[in-house]
Amino acid sequence: MKSDLEIAQAATLRPILDIAESVGLRKEDLEPYGWYKAKVHLDVRDRLADRPNARYIDVTAITPTPLGEGKTTTTVGLSQALGAELGHRVFTCIRQPSMGPTFGIKGGAAGGGYSQIVPMEDFNLHLTGDIHAVSVAHNLAAAAIDGRMLHERRLSDRALSRVDLRRLDVDPFSILWNRVVDVEDAALREIVIGLGGPRNGTPRQTGYDISVASEVMAILALATSVQDLRERLGRIVLASDESGKPLTADDFGVGGAMAVLMRDALMPNLMQTLQQTPAFVHAGPFANIAHGNSSVVADQIAVKLADYVVTESGFGADIGMEKFFDIKCRTSGLIPNCVVLVATVRALKMHGGLGRVVPGKPLPTELTSENLEYLEKGAANMVAHIKIAKQYGIPVVVCVNRFTTDTDREIALLQKIAKDAGAYDAVPSEHWEHGGKGAVELAEAVIRACEQPADFRFLYPLDIPIADKIEAIATQVYGADGVDYLPAAEAKLKAYTKLGYDNLPICMAKTHLSLSHDPALKGVPKGWRLPIRDIRASIGAGFLYPLCGEMKTMPGLSRRPSFMGMDLDADGTIRGLS
Repeated sequence: MKSDLEIAQAATLRPILDIAESVGLRKEDLEPYGWYKAKVHLDVRDRLADRPNARYIDVTAITPTPLGEGKTTTTVGLSQALGAELGHRVFTCIRQPSMGPTFGIKGGAAGGGYSQIVPMEDFNLHLTGDIHAVSVAHNLAAAAIDGRMLHERRLSDRALSRVDLRRLDVDPFSILWNRVVDVEDAALREIVIGLGGPRNGTPRQTGYDISVASEVMAILALATSVQDLRERLGRIVLASDESGKPLTADDFGVGGAMAVLMRDALMPNLMQTLQQTPAFVHAGPFANIAHGNSSVVADQIAVKLADYVVTESGFGADIGMEKFFDIKCRTSGLIPNCVVLVATVRALKMHGGLGRVVPGKPLPTELTSENLEYLEKGAANMVAHIKIAKQYGIPVVVCVNRFTTDTDREIALLQKIAKDAGAYDAVPSEHWEHGGKGAVELAEAVIRACEQPADFRFLYPLDIPIADKIEAIATQVYGADGVDYLPAAEAKLKAYTKLGYDNLPICMAKTHLSLSHDPALKGVPKGWRLPIRDIRASIGAGFLYPLCGEMKTMPGLSRRPSFMGMDLDADGTIRGLS
């Protein structure tokens, strides 16, 4: 079998203008970036407003292993089956990946095998520069904070007023805004800046996050227009003054400039799959610290151009899918018709207590050998995720992402358990090996599921107390017995309610490796309570995010990162990208 990169580099690509024309986009709707990618103007949405919406499908997963269970590959394979094999108009909408994991241990995120977005190199690297725009806009705000503190320390109120500034009196211990870079660099997690004398700023402790963890990236994914983008950026809370009053990007006078930097980034990026079906690749917020979904504007345009739109939410149904429903769907106004839940035999055996999956190491043989006992035990995790999805009132189709080591008896067992748990259908799929042809049965099940009656409902209303929203997610999604708040979190509940932030949705920050807050607890943990150590506010993005355990917003490199296998040939061909 060829590598993912070799498959992608051997593909025949259609010019992006042809891809656009195939879905009714005009040349003037595009800002081309070379032959095979382009940005799409947002006014397309207004021009096509009277068209009926496509069927809307979210691809999610069980609690994954550190290797992932193939959500993106499934998303692309399903789209190829719906479009290239069954002849429907289809659009794929997925996130742009951070280059941190691409050069770290995870590798790229364009899909895999014969179900990929291409050009794969462009997808996984700079694309059209959106992450660069996020980084610069974010760091401009960081520079605005330190610059303002420096000048307020040196200048009188009269001198400030001469340049139309009022004194902000920033509390240096209240600053919430780190700097960002799209590289995994653990040495930057905690740093001291402002050294070297009074002209270099105020010495203080700060740090770096990875770019896709920035609130600016979350805003890019949720903004619905240029005006909405501008307003959200201006509302970002960067720090507080000495009296405790929040200070926003507009208070520092930087919101407008951030919007200028982000203007072009708001347009979604048009690409294609290996089977030449159209795809939007746009925005890439982290799914543990943010909402982990591609952009609202991409979905809003796609549903006017297709019969079926297949999008993907990060990690499992307990994280990305819950945030897809309770945050993204509230903003977009789009109602899903079907959930596709990706499961693998190997992951469910692990959830049953068999073997251990370690990134960068071969799978243990017990996970690649038939074992119905441990598979049935671990399938409880799949059942829990089916129930999470079904409580939103949407039909669920389980996709068993099949590997060559899976046996027919194992597949049949999972199908029975899934249907008994209330899944509309459960279908094995071989899209990694066979592309769209390997996902035709899955696509047919999804088409049928989309025709089923649905009764979509949010998990919680926005007008209830913050603690009640957190409790709903903890008990109804994660299966916790209740919630315990540390003192810092208790204080934030009171402070945010007083500030009027209590009507915002909740974006839980927790591990993706367990239904609980503890990554070591596999399967379906019982008899536990969810600890909330702090609650933070992303006012520009429009959500509160409780912290359940320690969340790393700047990953570190492994002992042998992926970049060690990458290089350029003499003719400029990229090698080793995965």
